[in-house]
Amino acid sequence: MRIAACSFAVTGSIQQNMKVIQKAIGQAAAKDADLIVFPECAITGCPPRDISVSCEIDYSEVQMALDDLQQMADSLDIAILIGTAFYDGTLYYNRAYLFVPGKTAQWYGKRALYGWDEENFSKGAEDGVFEVKGFSIGVRICFEVRFPEYFRELYRAHTDLNIVLFYDVSDTDDLRRYQLIRSHLATRAVENVTPVLSVNTISPYQTAPTCFVDASGNVIAETQRNEEAILFYDFEKKELNFGEQGRKRYSDELTGLR
Repeated sequence: MRIAACSFAVTGSIQQNMKVIQKAIGQAAAKDADLIVFPECAITGCPPRDISVSCEIDYSEVQMALDDLQQMADSLDIAILIGTAFYDGTLYYNRAYLFVPGKTAQWYGKRALYGWDEENFSKGAEDGVFEVKGFSIGVRICFEVRFPEYFRELYRAHTDLNIVLFYDVSDTDDLRRYQLIRSHLATRAVENVTPVLSVNTISPYQTAPTCFVDASGNVIAETQRNEEAILFYDFEKKELNFGEQGRKRYSDELTGLR
């Protein structure tokens, strides 16, 4: 499965964001990508950085954007995973939407809400496990990378790949935070013997990477910090090496799978 991960400067303008998103989808489809992934809140921007509060977002415009993405997925034969704020008529959510050609849209609602998120959104209730092109994919959003428990859920679900959507930026260049979150991604990959793909917005300063990490914690591919880019990676299931077999054995025991 060929995966594309698009990093760009997310704004509070749905129209402006969608121009970048639609262009990136076209570019990824032209290069035979099966799945393209975008950051957390890529459609709407993230409150309060890009828009003051979640209730001020035009959710009719959000729905039109979601409808357009489903049409693009169907017409270009490419799956799309993207973050957005969403209002269901009662509550506001921070969601990752998955559009698979020929199928109804699916989503995962962020559960680890703190600070700004807690002020703007309600917790989701989905497991975040989806199937794309015969691969089982787990989805988590931003702050959830800090907690191994959210990824142990995915381990028990036997995911082949876990994807983390970030909106993690700083007003000053914070390389230490970037390296810390990069290490979290590597640790989540190692302890669950499962590759991890991450994607983040880039402005003002990117403090979480857009990268692919293999099941042994090696960063195989990574975009340049603070620069708009599309990362392509050809993902395939691989036989576990000696160390990975050992970690899987004990992970199975610790999670009650054996």
